[in-house]
Amino acid sequence: MKSVAACAGLVCAAVLFPLNLLAQPAPAEVRAALPDAVAVGSTRLRVWGFAVYDATLWAAPGFRPEAYATQAFALELRYLRDFASADIARRSIDEMRRSASIDEARSQRWQAAMRAAFPDVKAGDRITGFYRPAGAEAAVARFTFNGQPAGEIRDGDFAPLFFGIWLSAKTSEPAMREALIGGDKP
Repeated sequence: MKSVAACAGLVCAAVLFPLNLLAQPAPAEVRAALPDAVAVGSTRLRVWGFAVYDATLWAAPGFRPEAYATQAFALELRYLRDFASADIARRSIDEMRRSASIDEARSQRWQAAMRAAFPDVKAGDRITGFYRPAGAEAAVARFTFNGQPAGEIRDGDFAPLFFGIWLSAKTSEPAMREALIGGDKP
C-alpha cells in the first residue's frame, strides 16, 4: 500500500511541477527588462533520464511562438547539474546548426562570445537570456548569470538562432518547445 501511495505522490508531483513554476513571480532582472512579462511556459530538460535544467519562457501577454523572433522575451535556465562554459557554447552551436548553416569562422566567433557571456555553471545557477528583436538595430541577445549582467552578443544572425534552440519548430526537443510556448497547459 505504501508503494501505491508513493507512486501517486510522484505522479502528482510530476503533474504539478510545471504549474508550480508558472505560479512563480518573474525574477527581478526579468521584471526590470520586461515589466509586463508573465511565464508563458516551463519545463525540465532531461537527457538520458538525467535532469539538466528547468527552463521558463517569460514574455508579454499575447506572445506568438510562431513569430518569436519579432518579440522581446526572456528565457531562464536554472541548471540542475554542473557544466563548463565551453561545453555550453559548443552544444549551443551544435543545436543552432539544426536551423541554419554556420561556417567555421562564425562558429568560432560565436563560441568565443558565448564563453565570455556564460561562466561555468553549478547546480542551482541561473542563466537568463533576453532577446530584443531587430528594429533600428540588429537583434540582440543579452545574458545574466544569477541575476547579474554577464554579457551581450550584438549579432543579428546569432540571437534568433540561439533562442531558436528552444523556440524554433526545428528544435531537437519538440516536447520542450511545446511546454515552453504553453502548448501543453492542462
